[in-house]
Amino acid sequence: MAGFADSALAIAAIKSGGIGSLACAMLTPDQIAAEVAAIRVAYSGPLNLNFFCHTLGEAPDDTRWRATLAPFYALEGITPSTNPLPLRRPFDATMAQVVEATRPTIVSFHFGLPDDGLLGQVKASGALIFGNATSVAEARALADRGCDAIIAQGFEAGGHAGYFLQGHQPIGLFALLPQIVDAVTVPVIAAGGIGDARGVRAALALGAGAVQIGTAYLRTPEARTSMAHRKRLETASADDSVITNLFSGGLARGLCNRLTNGLGPVSKDAPGFPHASAAISALRQHAEADGRADYSPLWTGQGAHAPLCSAADLTQTLGAAALATKEPDDA
Repeated sequence: MAGFADSALAIAAIKSGGIGSLACAMLTPDQIAAEVAAIRVAYSGPLNLNFFCHTLGEAPDDTRWRATLAPFYALEGITPSTNPLPLRRPFDATMAQVVEATRPTIVSFHFGLPDDGLLGQVKASGALIFGNATSVAEARALADRGCDAIIAQGFEAGGHAGYFLQGHQPIGLFALLPQIVDAVTVPVIAAGGIGDARGVRAALALGAGAVQIGTAYLRTPEARTSMAHRKRLETASADDSVITNLFSGGLARGLCNRLTNGLGPVSKDAPGFPHASAAISALRQHAEADGRADYSPLWTGQGAHAPLCSAADLTQTLGAAALATKEPDDA
């Protein structure tokens, strides 16, 4: 979930026995290098850098999208922004150089993998390569291109669905996970809707070698989650999240708010990923300055479980559940 975590959360996870992860899609190369340096100064341990592999392309004509948003501009008394927030960046040669310079333990990719040349640079850096799959076909494709592990992303996952072959596949994690485990020979990591010890144990019982957690960390003090988002998470349940394309143009899961309630979660007028966010920027910045998340992406998994505790305590609790699950087989 780009924008919700930086070096502070990664450091807490690493210190507590987990793998720290840094979402890089909304960071510049210099910002990535600075965040990695901060992590390395604080603690030595496994670090994952996550990148998106979409094609950015030229900015489309978003006239219809801005017209759709016009009632919200009028409601807020503002005009569309001429200085929108930065778009999510795809992995490119400059980012590959950052990987070579920083040498993370793992590099993970969303929306497929980069081209063979860039992928070769990542491999040459010594990093393990993890790919995100939302279907069995995607998992096989990632394994065929040399991924060291596959992240099985269920329909329940918060943030962007990382599909890249067959469109959006609404497959739940616990149906998808054992099928991917059976389809590939590399380790499989379970992601989507897991937020407590029960979910960890269930995923490992279905063959996962590890779990990837996002939403559960959103109320920790180390996360960069806004106060409005944190407030919503206090009472959120599985009924409160929707799959929406309004905030970026790509399908992603988050909590409903004024924008999704007003337009419906999916609009045919929204430009493709990631360009829809440009016209949202003014609305988002105006509302956030007032402490509101009416137009902000409230990325949240369908499990919506986000306890109020430190990242260290949460990592240790979930890690203990994982170890307890594995112990009988290791005996």
